[in-house]
Amino acid sequence: MMSSGVGLFVAALLCFCSSAFGQTDVDGQRGVLVFCDDPSVQKAVTSALHEFNSKLTVGQKLALFEITVAKKTEDVSDSMYYLEFTSRRSDCPAGGSKNWTDCDYLPTGALAAISCNSTVHMNEKETVTKEVYCNMDDYISSEKAKCLGCPVEMAENSEDLKVPLLASVSKFNSISNSTHLYTLNRVGHATRQVVAGFRYKLRFDMRKTTCAKAEHKDLNDLCVPVVDNEEFVNCNATVDMAPWRLEQPVVFLGECENKALPVSRRRPPGWSPLRNLEPPPSPSSPPQSPPSIQSPSKAPAKEESSEEDTTASKLSASPNANKHPFHCPSSPWKQFKPVQSVAPSDAAKASQKPPVEGDFSDTDLLS
Repeated sequence: MMSSGVGLFVAALLCFCSSAFGQTDVDGQRGVLVFCDDPSVQKAVTSALHEFNSKLTVGQKLALFEITVAKKTEDVSDSMYYLEFTSRRSDCPAGGSKNWTDCDYLPTGALAAISCNSTVHMNEKETVTKEVYCNMDDYISSEKAKCLGCPVEMAENSEDLKVPLLASVSKFNSISNSTHLYTLNRVGHATRQVVAGFRYKLRFDMRKTTCAKAEHKDLNDLCVPVVDNEEFVNCNATVDMAPWRLEQPVVFLGECENKALPVSRRRPPGWSPLRNLEPPPSPSSPPQSPPSIQSPSKAPAKEESSEEDTTASKLSASPNANKHPFHCPSSPWKQFKPVQSVAPSDAAKASQKPPVEGDFSDTDLLS
């Protein structure tokens, strides 16, 4: 009887230990809570995001924002982590070779972080992500246009702008009375609209190069901007494209001014939409009256101001400042400073010029 009682006592003790410290917590999920700022947890999240980003083919890679829940089960030398964390879109494009740990948050787009969860197996030899999921549906829906067919603003360094910008610069060079070719300098504003194809509306400026038209038909690697006596031209352009019909872009060059655009945003160093692209054939449309080219003074450069997201990006002074016993959520991986879009003022709206007679309008594609 005594041995039977001892056996029952040991069994009860094991059940108690299993319920208190075992592999299942009170809410029915596997694992026990561990510290969100533990190096092993951070290593597991890094692996999960690497795995998720490797499957992306479009858009931007995701970068870690905060680790919200971390649980762990152990079996001898192997550990299984069950993680919940949030991420944000980074400035690294999907499919690129750059790791997300070398990227920064993209300052434009949705302010809300993207929820993710993952299961990661880890031992002394390897770290393997078994499952990873990020709720991109909510994130994508917040990026949609307000209505079908509405113009959508595009980033000035978007790869999709290369062809319409190249076609616009080529059109200007073909109709300008300048003795030299001009090359793209900076993009001020760009939108894309779905019509009977894609319609791009662009605001950009160009810089005079060393290539004379008498010696060079199109821009090439020898055409570098003139350093002394810089000359700029800025233009509006509307470009209609339907790549699936294998048609050349149709460019409608609007008003041009012989000065540079004021600097409002910085373009990544070294980026140029004219790289690795063959110039399109010269447009066959009748030439317009080209603007005269003068030497204007450079416009002062300005940095676009940005506001800090005070609710989501407050960094903890130290892990001990977090009142949660397991330091969850963890401190943000990086500080997130979104760029707030500013609505045009009434004065700016009033200064917009009415359309010139003969310009291309949206209704022209409906015929």
